[in-house]
Amino acid sequence: MARVVKVLRTLRNHWKKSTFAACVLSYGGHWLYGKHCDNVLRREACLEAREFGRQLISPHQQLTKATVILNPAASSGKASSLFEKNAAPLLHLAGMEVKIVKTDFEGQAKKLMELMEQTDMLIVAGGDGTLQEVITGLLRRADEVSFSGTPIGFIPLGSQNSLSQSLHFQTENKVKDITVATLAILKGETVPLDVLQIKGEKEQPVFALIGLRWGAFRDVAASISKYWYLGPLKTMAAHWFSSLKSWPQLHQASLSYQAPTPRPPEESTVKPPRPALMYRIIRRLKNYWNPPVPEPPKEEEPERWEELQISTVELSIKTNNRNPVAKRSEDSMQVCVEPETMTVGEFITIGREKAGDPMLCSQRGQNLETSACHLTLPQEGAGFYNIDNEQYEAVPVEVRLLPRKLRFFCSQERRQQLLSEAH
Repeated sequence: MARVVKVLRTLRNHWKKSTFAACVLSYGGHWLYGKHCDNVLRREACLEAREFGRQLISPHQQLTKATVILNPAASSGKASSLFEKNAAPLLHLAGMEVKIVKTDFEGQAKKLMELMEQTDMLIVAGGDGTLQEVITGLLRRADEVSFSGTPIGFIPLGSQNSLSQSLHFQTENKVKDITVATLAILKGETVPLDVLQIKGEKEQPVFALIGLRWGAFRDVAASISKYWYLGPLKTMAAHWFSSLKSWPQLHQASLSYQAPTPRPPEESTVKPPRPALMYRIIRRLKNYWNPPVPEPPKEEEPERWEELQISTVELSIKTNNRNPVAKRSEDSMQVCVEPETMTVGEFITIGREKAGDPMLCSQRGQNLETSACHLTLPQEGAGFYNIDNEQYEAVPVEVRLLPRKLRFFCSQERRQQLLSEAH
């Protein structure tokens, strides 16, 4: 008992050192426990990946070739380490022939895609910027028709991974997000995704999977990091200071758009049984003696465009890739025109919501479903676009939907959840 009293008296007399030591021990214990949990996740993922590598293949069957486009600068320069620790072992254990191509500078992924040889699958390891460069380079190729059929995997290593929430469950654990995305690639289940083709008058087209933003909310979002010292209040402060500098922050433009196009029925993957031999002989003789008369070609209807003069706080154009497995009767993209009569309070409130979901459309926003649109902007002071969270100079553009253009690997659990949400 005397020893306990002595220890308590020592702690009381040196309470500052004791408090500091307790904080250090608590933080160190939490850090060690987090490392242990990460190792457990890696071990479980490796055991699951090893089962794919143990599957027997025929002597004439080749290994699956996977080309990885890795951006080492993603995640503040930690992307290479994250990939080597969490994703690369799974790919090798699964028995794949992996070719890793690292980018050295911004825009290099587009050039690399021009030189890429045919592969069984393409894996993008990075963030939104890397993914957009890869699909832009892929769809700019002269032989993009054959290459667009290559399944694509996305391993979220960037600071922004907008598409990942449509393909996999998102958690606060980076290791789990990476291993889940890699295992989804090994399992081989894919979903079709729409692509936006954004073309200016002079430049080559840019392709996007999420969408395009233009307006005040985009401009404020680019400046939020300046107010880092305000902590959780930085988003609200950035919108408030922006409204003090200029209000109302209206953007004028002319929008021409086409109505959505009907979605053709999906082709059945089950081949019908072959007719009997006698039936095929009779059908051929019948076609020989009475050949069918070809139907005259249908005249194409002229494109119908509707024009709208807009004055808005922000305009956004997005795909329906948030839920790629939902059944739809039409192929369309969503155009949101935020109201020009927005108050400062609404601007701050909606801005905080858009910080979590940049493509969110407010309740009073005007929604249009289109298959193509022309956006004509003022000649001066148009500002900048955000295309899949990457900044581009705002110029007049044509945005056209390429429905179900690419196929991405998706985890089965996330697919089932999206199907249940659609119903």
